[in-house]
Amino acid sequence: MRDRQGHPRGSGPASGDAEPAAESPYPKPMHGTPTYEELSTQLEIAKGLAAEHLASLQRTAADFANFKRRTSEDRERELGLASESLLRKLLSVADDFDRALEAMPEDLKGVGWIEGIVLLDRKLRSLLDSEGVTPIEALGRPFDPREHEAIASVPGTGRPDGEVVAEAQRGYRVRDRILRPAMVAVAAGDSGGGGPGTHDATTRTN
Repeated sequence: MRDRQGHPRGSGPASGDAEPAAESPYPKPMHGTPTYEELSTQLEIAKGLAAEHLASLQRTAADFANFKRRTSEDRERELGLASESLLRKLLSVADDFDRALEAMPEDLKGVGWIEGIVLLDRKLRSLLDSEGVTPIEALGRPFDPREHEAIASVPGTGRPDGEVVAEAQRGYRVRDRILRPAMVAVAAGDSGGGGPGTHDATTRTN
C-alpha cells in the first residue's frame, strides 16, 4: 500500500533514521572459517574481559571481608563497653564489702552471719577474677597517673616524694585496661611543692 504522496507504507522508521546500535564489548561472531589472526584477537579480547570480571569479583570479596571485620569489631567493642559498665557497678558492691569488713568489730569475728558475709565477699571476688578483673597495687608504690588518682598529698611522712602512702578507694584493671584508677594520697617532699596530682585534687575540690 502507498500513502497519499504515493510512497510505500512501512511499519518502521526509514533506514536513514535508524539509531546506530551500541557496540558490544564482547567479541563479534565470526562468519566462515576464521584466520589465526582473528582467533588470536578474539582470544585476547576474551582474556581481557575475564581479567576485568575477576578483578571486580576480587574487589567485591575484599569489600565484603572488610565489612564483616568492621562489623565484628564494632560488635565486640559495644559488648566490651557494656561489660565494663556492668563490672563498674559490681565494683561499688565490692567497695561496700570492703568497708563493712574493715569496720567489723573484733568480737564479731567467727559469728555465723559474719562468716556468711565473708563468704559472699569471696564469691564476688571470684566472679570478678573470672572476668579478668584484678586489683591495682597502690600502697608503697610510686605514683603512676595511669593507675592512680591522687586526691591528697601528705607532707612529713618520711617516705619518698610521690610514693603512695594511703588508699581511699581500691583501683581495678580488666585484663590490660584500667577499669577504675585507685584513689590515693601521696607523700609530699619537704620542699612544700606537693606531690603528683595535688593540682588535680585542688581543682576537684573547687
